[in-house]
Amino acid sequence: MREESGRLDRGDGVELAWRRMAGQAPGPGVVFLGGFRSDMTGTKAEDLAAFCAKAGRGFLRFDYSGHGASGGEFEAGSIGRWAADAEAVIGALTEGPQVLVGSSMGGWISLLLARRQPERVAALVGIAAAPDFTLRIEATLPPDAQESLEREGVWHRPSAYGDPYPITRDLLEDGRRNLVLDGPLALEMPVRLLQGQQDPDVPWETALDIAEALTGVDVQVLLVKDGDHRLSRPQDLQLLRRVVGDLLPAE
Repeated sequence: MREESGRLDRGDGVELAWRRMAGQAPGPGVVFLGGFRSDMTGTKAEDLAAFCAKAGRGFLRFDYSGHGASGGEFEAGSIGRWAADAEAVIGALTEGPQVLVGSSMGGWISLLLARRQPERVAALVGIAAAPDFTLRIEATLPPDAQESLEREGVWHRPSAYGDPYPITRDLLEDGRRNLVLDGPLALEMPVRLLQGQQDPDVPWETALDIAEALTGVDVQVLLVKDGDHRLSRPQDLQLLRRVVGDLLPAE
């Protein structure tokens, strides 16, 4: 199957980069939602693209504003803004219910989308899903970070994955407006949560918290005892393919 690419103007001049394969098999397609500071060319997205191509299944991936090949400034983004980006791309480039696969922050955004438009979501798969992660950042801010946020509106947080990245006051404040684990999550579609127990960024108990908050009964948590945050090893990718494949209708 051939993958096409393009750019979508979200309405304010900022263009969102996307890649898409049209599906041949009946039923829902798959949408990959990446994580904080990641892009649509990562290992999991590439592996899912190959999996969907082989299965004849529609597949969509994209970059939020300020990420990857998309326009806009990262510092201008927030959970609500990136969720709106995702909603715009999915609305413009897919039809009918989709299986949303959200990695890290993408797990938070997929839950927001499912809550807003449950009729467009056939199932959810979280990979180290990190809903409400801004609360954890706020709770662990060192004094110099608090001063920087108060004085300049931004703090550059050290990262184990590369250069320090900016945490803005707007990101933290907007995060509080978009919490999903502050009460029951009234979602009835199937949900699968893949979580490594050696994840240094998202406590593995978060997956259990999500499962407990969900009101639906078709919820499974799959713990990978030696898995890290990325869950991108060959055995992790094999698990992801199996989980996604089981949520798609048989041809």
